[in-house]
Amino acid sequence: MSGVRVLETFGLSKAYGRERVVKDLSFSIEAGEIFGLLGPNGAGKTTTLLMLLGLSEPSAGYCRVLGLDPLKKPLEVKSQVGYMAENMGIFPDLTAREHLKFLADLNGLKKPALDECLELVGLLGAADKKAGTYSRGMRQRLGLAETLIKEPKLAFLDEPTLGLDPDGIATMLELIERLPREKGLTIVLSSHLLHLVERVAGKVAILNQGRLLALGSVGELAALSGLSPDLETVYRHYLKADLGEEIDGLVLGQGPGSGPGVGAGL
Repeated sequence: MSGVRVLETFGLSKAYGRERVVKDLSFSIEAGEIFGLLGPNGAGKTTTLLMLLGLSEPSAGYCRVLGLDPLKKPLEVKSQVGYMAENMGIFPDLTAREHLKFLADLNGLKKPALDECLELVGLLGAADKKAGTYSRGMRQRLGLAETLIKEPKLAFLDEPTLGLDPDGIATMLELIERLPREKGLTIVLSSHLLHLVERVAGKVAILNQGRLLALGSVGELAALSGLSPDLETVYRHYLKADLGEEIDGLVLGQGPGSGPGVGAGL
């Protein structure tokens, strides 16, 4: 499936009144990738995800998700795309198995693989315990199971490690890494925790104030500006340059390395 584009945006923009929160985003994601969508709070990450899901209408531009327009084919997109929100709600009196069964019924799944899904996220042993008794890490894994129950081709994970302790983070990242290999899943991972994204993402997009500053692998983006190949250095470089701060003699938009740093896939 390598080389098959499962997601494309073309000048995607969103404004609320006079405030443009997403500005002319154009990028693509290939099947089987773990793609990091990075940026500080207010960069436009969640708004972008909502447009890709058909939950918010673009003010300009358009996108294609699995070859479909999310606004014109919302049910088809939602049947093939999973979304794990930053704060996943739970029903404290329902068990994990009951949560998944409820979602399966809601999505019209005739033979949902409940046990397989629970085993994948490490909750099979606690499947019949009420979710209200779960730890934060277990609730996050339940959220991931809810995302996976309809066997999506593409999943958006918005801050999936939020509030987790180091063990919980390690468990979640291990699960995320396994999904493309074991399930053929393409993942868009939205986060501002750079060291976590760097561990799992093959390609990243750096956003600030709704604009795409850079796109590519960490190595590609580092090579463009002669930086050390680590995500924090690359990320800080593009954000500071976007604010007009000089870094190693370069200012984004002037001289070598001007414009968005672009690696493969744009």
